[in-house]
Amino acid sequence: MSKHFEFTGETCNRFGVTLHQIRATRDLPRHGVARGDVGGWIEKDDNLFGGAWVFGGAWVFGGAWVFGGAWVFGDAQVFGDAQVFGDAWVFGGAWVFGDARVYGDAQVFGDAQVYGDAQVYGRAILTEGQDISRSPPHRLRICHRDTRPHR
Repeated sequence: MSKHFEFTGETCNRFGVTLHQIRATRDLPRHGVARGDVGGWIEKDDNLFGGAWVFGGAWVFGGAWVFGGAWVFGDAQVFGDAQVFGDAWVFGGAWVFGDARVYGDAQVFGDAQVYGDAQVYGRAILTEGQDISRSPPHRLRICHRDTRPHR
């Protein structure tokens, strides 16, 4: 499948990183995006692939990947080596960073932060004021509204 976006030529600098605004090169019906719609901001082509989309003021940079049918929007940030995929949503002022993973039908929003080796997946919902990180010596995983560390 060919790339579904191009850079608009608009750039901004955040945390010393040059981000490029994207524009859809084809329709993405599942996201309500039409060819020509302007999206959010990514550092490089490798940050976004599959049928995923970054909207508006959202940023994706570093070694982060957003792919599958994932949505990143609002003022959300995905960076470091984080991954957002499947049908996951990251939005509002949420941050996903480090080696964190958000996937499946999970939603992370508000001012929530997911970082370290944390995983939020399934139908989990992480919202306002919740921070999830790797909790040594265990890897914290949140799934289907389960908040217990799995060993």
